[in-house]
Amino acid sequence: MGNYGKLGIKAWAVEDRPREKMINRGISSLTDAELIAILITSGNSKESAVELSRRIMDSVHHNLHELGKLNCDELKRFRGIGEAKAITLIAAMELGRRRNQSQALEKAQIRESKDAANYLRPEIGDLAYEEFWVLFLNRQNKVIDKQKLSQGGMTGTVIDVRLVMKLALEKHAISLIFCHNHPSGNLEPSDADKKITRQLKEAAALMEIPVIDHLIVTQSGFFSFADEGML
Repeated sequence: MGNYGKLGIKAWAVEDRPREKMINRGISSLTDAELIAILITSGNSKESAVELSRRIMDSVHHNLHELGKLNCDELKRFRGIGEAKAITLIAAMELGRRRNQSQALEKAQIRESKDAANYLRPEIGDLAYEEFWVLFLNRQNKVIDKQKLSQGGMTGTVIDVRLVMKLALEKHAISLIFCHNHPSGNLEPSDADKKITRQLKEAAALMEIPVIDHLIVTQSGFFSFADEGML
């Protein structure tokens, strides 16, 4: 980071401002002091938020565990830290503690087409209109997230392929499974189903993200493009 003296953060180069740095380089690129600066938002008449945050970290020997022990009055001894900022810092440290004590939610793992169908059937199996969904998977074929891409009438729905790829990249998906329902109960893929499957597979291939299946789901059954050799 450049030497900006007592300049306010807004006068710094964009790439050195904590918020912009986080957006451009990722949250892991920020120092502890820069993360604290985002929380307190401003410093005092002589220090920027980052400089004040560095001084706070200096006082606890750059140890977040020790920072978490400071109470409201102790934090307010730093010029520029009022009650609201002190409470914000204490709340952030408490959230960190609770996160460490919590167990990560177990993600559903997709081992075969039936797993994916069962995962989404409660969402779309008995709808009177079509919905088109995507599952974003990690390297272990566990579901990172699911997203409804569109909703249609009785006859179909429209998919924005560019939006799908944008979401896949944002979620760091390793592979994708698409799924939609047929309100008629007919599990046979239409020409439109086959066309959108090709488009999605080709677009994802450009991003090196494999499409491992496209399912048609009804309340009583499902059709898998992968199982039928149509991918």
